[in-house]
Amino acid sequence: MSVTAFALHLPVPRVRAAALALLAFTLALPGAARAEDVSVPAVKAAPVKPVTAPKAVIELFTSQGCSSCPPADKLMGELAARSDVIALTLAVDYWDYLGWKDTLAKHGHSLRQKAYAHMRGDGKMFTPQAVVNGRAMMIGSDQAALERTLASTTPPPVPVSVESSGRTVKVRIGAVPGAAKGEVWLCPVASRMDVEIGRGENEGAKVVYHNVVRGWVRLGTWEGTEASFEVPVHRQPGDSVDAVAVFVQSGSSTEPGTILGAALHPLD
Repeated sequence: MSVTAFALHLPVPRVRAAALALLAFTLALPGAARAEDVSVPAVKAAPVKPVTAPKAVIELFTSQGCSSCPPADKLMGELAARSDVIALTLAVDYWDYLGWKDTLAKHGHSLRQKAYAHMRGDGKMFTPQAVVNGRAMMIGSDQAALERTLASTTPPPVPVSVESSGRTVKVRIGAVPGAAKGEVWLCPVASRMDVEIGRGENEGAKVVYHNVVRGWVRLGTWEGTEASFEVPVHRQPGDSVDAVAVFVQSGSSTEPGTILGAALHPLD
């Protein structure tokens, strides 16, 4: 099931661009837990190490309802500990009908995965699936394939730096004359989330998820020249989000292209 192409016949809405470069995002998770959620004793995440100038951004599309995903989720823990890549977990919702609603899933992640499949032209959409720098695709648990891809990948050329001070995140994108323009995105990230799965293919499993993407904020467009953004951050007590990932990507939200630059930074 998990490595078979799965076609989603879903509309892909346009993401509304923010009118201002100064954006606020709330890092709190939804206040009401789903009835099927099973609590797991909190485990303090290790401090997030900043990553700048990575050779690659790895996006893992995963699901708590997929029996093939836990090995990929574990591999993400190893990748997330590296200083030369940014590894992000994007939980999808299209396996929820199997009996367990993924507690971390966002429908937008399913749409993003579908958009990648459309842009590649292969239509392949499955879990666990890893996408490297917005282009190369492989089974998310295939470490050998990932390492081969990383070894042959040209690092994103656009410099991205992030600073966090109190309630403000400052983002700076460097100039690269002649480069393709791209959209600038900021994602609040939870470096560790522990989930006990109560039903479905992984019933009874306790899975640790790493660098879980909890939201998306479009900061603006980068056109090859230096650009800066400031983002107010509103955190709440007990918030699991402890970092932000920022990346510049060619194309658009509905037609995502190559990732041109990225950074991962802890929040104060």
